[in-house]
Amino acid sequence: NSADIAQYLKAKLEFMEREVFVVVFLNRANKIIHQEIISQGGLTGTVADPRIILKRALAHNATSLILCHNHPSGNLLPSKADELLTKKIEQAALLFDIQLIDHLIVSSEGYYSFADEGLI
Repeated sequence: NSADIAQYLKAKLEFMEREVFVVVFLNRANKIIHQEIISQGGLTGTVADPRIILKRALAHNATSLILCHNHPSGNLLPSKADELLTKKIEQAALLFDIQLIDHLIVSSEGYYSFADEGLI
């Protein structure tokens, strides 16, 4: 569930001073087969290219993905850019029969789950 993966990722990302975008690749049984930092940005943003994410998913034979990035500011609310990127990746992944399970934002304040909020 979102709380479990958020706790796992929050421990790795919550105190990073720069924004980092991570993808967790899962198999059919929702077991983690790989996790990777896709991009590292600055204090207020990072770029996550859907083509790179899907290329890596195919290379690892992933059947589902969990996206995650941190907000060094502590703010847990997604930006409009976060929402648009999530939809773009979700739609592109479906073309390869890969399911986007969640997109999490983590900070020292906690986490935000797109799935829990009905955005996925």
